[in-house]
Formats: sequence, C-alpha cells, structure tokens
Amino acid sequence: MLFNSVEFLFAFLPLALLGFFIAARFGHRLALGWLTLASLFFYAWWNPLWLPLLLASMAFNLGAGRLLSRPALDAGARSAWPSWPSWPARRVLLTAAIAANLLLLGYYKYADFAVANLAALLGTEAVRQSSELPLGISFFTFTQIAFLVDVYQRKAYEVDPVRYGLFVTYFPHLIAGPMLHHHEMMPQFARADIFRFDAGRLADGSVIFLLGLFKKTVLADSFSRYAQAGFGAPSGYELSFFEAWGAALSYTFQLYFDFSGYSDMAIGLALMIGIKLPLNFHSPYKALNITDFWRRWHMTLSRFLRDYLYIPLGGNRHGPARRLVNLMLTMLLGGLWHGAGWAFVIWGGLHGLYLVLHQGWRAAVERWGWAAAPVPGWLAASASWSLTFVAVVVAWVFFRASDVGSALSMLGGMAGLHGALLPDQLIAFVPVLGQVADGVGKVPHLADGTVMGAVEMVVMLALGLVLVLGTPAMGDLRPRTRYLLVVPCAALALQQVVYGSASEFLYFQF
Repeated sequence: MLFNSVEFLFAFLPLALLGFFIAARFGHRLALGWLTLASLFFYAWWNPLWLPLLLASMAFNLGAGRLLSRPALDAGARSAWPSWPSWPARRVLLTAAIAANLLLLGYYKYADFAVANLAALLGTEAVRQSSELPLGISFFTFTQIAFLVDVYQRKAYEVDPVRYGLFVTYFPHLIAGPMLHHHEMMPQFARADIFRFDAGRLADGSVIFLLGLFKKTVLADSFSRYAQAGFGAPSGYELSFFEAWGAALSYTFQLYFDFSGYSDMAIGLALMIGIKLPLNFHSPYKALNITDFWRRWHMTLSRFLRDYLYIPLGGNRHGPARRLVNLMLTMLLGGLWHGAGWAFVIWGGLHGLYLVLHQGWRAAVERWGWAAAPVPGWLAASASWSLTFVAVVVAWVFFRASDVGSALSMLGGMAGLHGALLPDQLIAFVPVLGQVADGVGKVPHLADGTVMGAVEMVVMLALGLVLVLGTPAMGDLRPRTRYLLVVPCAALALQQVVYGSASEFLYFQF
C-alpha cells in the first residue's frame, strides 16, 4: 500500500488511527497489538505471499535476541549460564544470527547477481530464477541486525512479541525507513500519553504528512517525466549535452523530493499518535563538501553504516591509511546494499573516493595552511558547493542507469562527447542556432522535443534548484510556516492523488 494512494489516505489510515485510540480505552497492550496487526495488513496489501517471510524473520530474530539477552534478564539462570563477559557462545550466536539474516537477504536480492557474475567468469550461460523482491526486505533485515547487535552490546533487550513486532513492522517506516534503533522506539511505545487522542498532535502530524505528500506527488512525479525521458532512451541512442544534463538533474531532484517526501510522510504519520521518528534529510543539496552531504542525506542510513560497519571495521582507530580503507569499504558495501548491480557498487565506490579525496584535501590544508589563502568566503563557498553538487549528480547517474554501459553513455553526453543537439523547432525559429548546434534534428528525449517542452523542463529544473537551496529543511520550518504552506500544497497533492494514479516510491522495493 502506498502513502499516496486513495486506499491509504481515505480508508487504511483513518481506520488504523480510530482503532488504535478505541483499543487504548481497553488496554495499552491491546492498542499496540492493533497497531501491529494494522502494520502487517499494510505490508500484506502489496503481496500477501511475503507476509510469512516477514513473520518468520521476526520470530527468528526475537528468539535470537532472547537468547543473547537471557543472562541479563533471568537472574535464576545465572548458575546455568556463564556471566556476560565470559560467555563466548554469545559471540557465536550473534555471528550466526547475523549470517542467517544476510543469507536471507542475499538469496532474494543478490542470488541472480552472483550467478550472473559467476557465469561470466566461467564463460557459461547464467540460469536465473528471478522473482519479485520481498517488500522492504533491506530495511527490515538491517533493522533487526541492528537490534541483535544492540542486545549483544547490552544496549537493548526485548522479550515481548507484540512490542517487538510493532518495532519491526510499524507501518510509517516499514517500507523505506527511516532506519530505527530499538532504544529509540520502545520507550515511546511505553509512554502513556500516546494512547490518548490529542487533536494538536494529529494536526501537526497531518501538516508534515501533507507537505511530504506534496513533495512526492507534485514535485518528484513531475521531475520523473524528464528523468525517464533521458534514462529510458532506446538502446544505442546517444544523449546530447542538453538531454543528458536535463535527465541527470531531473533525476537528482526527483530522488530527493521522492525520498525526503516519503520520510516526511513517515514522520508525520508517526507524530499523529505522538511517536517521533528521527530526521532523515536535512537539506543535503546545500552541503559544501561530501562529508557534509552524508551528514544530511539519508541520515539514518549514514548512522547505521557508521555504527555497524565503519566502526566495527576499525573506524579511525588504526591510523590515517586504515581509516581511508575503511571509508572505501563502507561505501562500497553501502552501494551494494542499495541494489544488486555493478552500477550500485560503482556509485558507492565513487562516494568512497569522494570521501577519501576530501579527507586528503583536509589533511593537506591543515598541513600546508592553505586555508589562509586570500580567497573571499563567498567564492570559496560557491566553489565548494558547485564541486560537491556536480560530484553528487555524476554519481546519481550510476544509481539510476539500468547498467554501467548506459551510465557511461549518459556521462559521455554530459561531457559533450555526443554533441549538443537542439530541438529542430527551436533551430527553425532562430536560424542562427544552426551554426552553433552540432547538427540539426529533433531531440526526442529532451522533454517532448518541442520549444515549449524544452522551456518547461528548464523552468522545472530552475524551480528544483531554488527549492533545494532556498527552502529550509522540514525540521527547521516553524509550525506557523508549515500551516501557511499546507493549504496550497495539500490542495495540489490531493488533486494528484484523487485524479491521478499512485506512483511507487523510488525506495519502495530496496
């Protein structure tokens, strides 16, 4: 079920909230159980066949978590179970449980990728058994891996199946995050005030939800038309300079408004009953360097990669060289987490390279004192932002392209290697343009190939740049400002929902 669908907005959400507050009058545990069942129904709506897989994954990880936490919870078992520091079986159990989760994820998400690459190495034909990817498997798998590690480190424990089930399946974050920690959610589910209806919380949550819905249905879906026109060009067609940059920038804005819109909707949905989810985006395209970008983009994933991958690899504890290696490995694996394909690995590798180069630049500045150079602050900031933004756009090409070859062809177009064709209507209208264009001919993948189509795309791209640079992050908006914005945004968004078709989120099946 999609947040931007009629079924969700006018049936599921009202019933889920109404049932929760009615059940809360008869007991808090009953209300949590209702919310868990509603979340499972939300998940099964897409494909009921995947519900047993989710339930089995939850049962396995809850059981493993109980075993990992047993010595700390059951004082009577201390004579039978060794103490925490001297029980080596806990580490074995943790390793086995994490391996089981990764095997499940690997089977459904990476099996075909591994078979194809193995067949290519052996020179044989790959036999694939492609199947639909279980909804949200990357998110609920890594959420539970984080839970197991936290239990092992004595940061969390959970033995109640209803509470644990709600932690994993809570419908606002189940499909595409934000990625949550157990200690962030369980204390909130135990608060008495969330079980009492509060019109103010409902209003505040609805405002944030509707602004996120506007981002998705009006902005992201508008940019998707231009992105698809370029990235969906027929095989063998070489995009010109204007086409390639138009598609790449359109996807850059589409992805931001789509994913940040989803995160805003998730935060708003949770806030309707008083649950606070962590901020996931904080104006990432305003970043002045790549490290700052990753502090602002998909912040809960960045936190996960840092806490459960970068630090366990050694972090910065073993010298500068090892730190750079750890950064690269973390980003390569982060790229692979996003999808089973070399293009995703290259995307992660590019960001790893960016981070390594940035760390090297900072070290050189500190060592040689280049920061003292007489460069105006505004000029340095503009150069830093431009370099960071272009680097991010280039990496997004690999993230969006269907394969590495298509990405390289797109980058060739962005570099001007395929010419700079203009629409034939524009050239005919202003003949002198024929002298500066590399050729004459209609460009079928730049908007709709017409002058007005090209103008429309340029205006949209300019609007996107203004919005991502000029507007504050959702968390920085004052409540009064949100309420002023929500009326026109809600009107446009709901019009798209009612009269249009619900489009999937880009992170819908990661």
